[in-house]
Amino acid sequence: MAEQMVVIKGIKDGLLVSLSVSEEWQAITTDLAARIDQQSSFFAGARITIDLGERPVPKHELSSLKALLERRGLSLWTVLSDSQTTIEAAQALDLKTSTINRIPGRDESEGTETTSEEEGTVGLMIRRTLRSGRTIHSAGHVIVLGDVNPGAQIVATGDVIVWGKLRGSVHAGADGDESAVVCALDMTPTQLRIARYITTSPPDKRRRQPKPEMASVRQGQIIVEAWTN
Repeated sequence: MAEQMVVIKGIKDGLLVSLSVSEEWQAITTDLAARIDQQSSFFAGARITIDLGERPVPKHELSSLKALLERRGLSLWTVLSDSQTTIEAAQALDLKTSTINRIPGRDESEGTETTSEEEGTVGLMIRRTLRSGRTIHSAGHVIVLGDVNPGAQIVATGDVIVWGKLRGSVHAGADGDESAVVCALDMTPTQLRIARYITTSPPDKRRRQPKPEMASVRQGQIIVEAWTN
């Protein structure tokens, strides 16, 4: 199987972007720019950790990558590398550095990446409540075993499932997938988005008896109905 030039995964408070160690640098950065431009709502506001592996990246190439991200409103947070050349280049640009074995922001007790063998779809499982100020990005599905409090945000290219109370903001199908769904045991989000469609909970809904519900797009609008199997 050919190596992917760019692989994107969600980590705590940001995105981990792994770049090919063998492909031509210009091709990689062009591919990354295209991915960001095509899914701008998914990337919006994310802090980026770049995994460069053993690839030696000189200062001028790393500087151009940093500028590429900044032009799109993104910040290069940390550089992961096993190359001394790359580490020195990052330090010269005042960037945080780390080895491959230590991914900043990855809390193993909180988030676990999973892959469906049947569909081959990457997902992120969060095993705790997301409190105000937390933002989760995932290039796949997101499952939360807990609540999503007001002020917390989830942005996913796939589905979002909350095994608890959904009170914060959710954007499923962030890359334009109108077949994405949002499910919660108690759904009263501050804002709910699926692809390009947006809705909010009616003020009187919080006074109703909570029940599992699923939101999906039908005939050009978001419909919320009972969540059953």
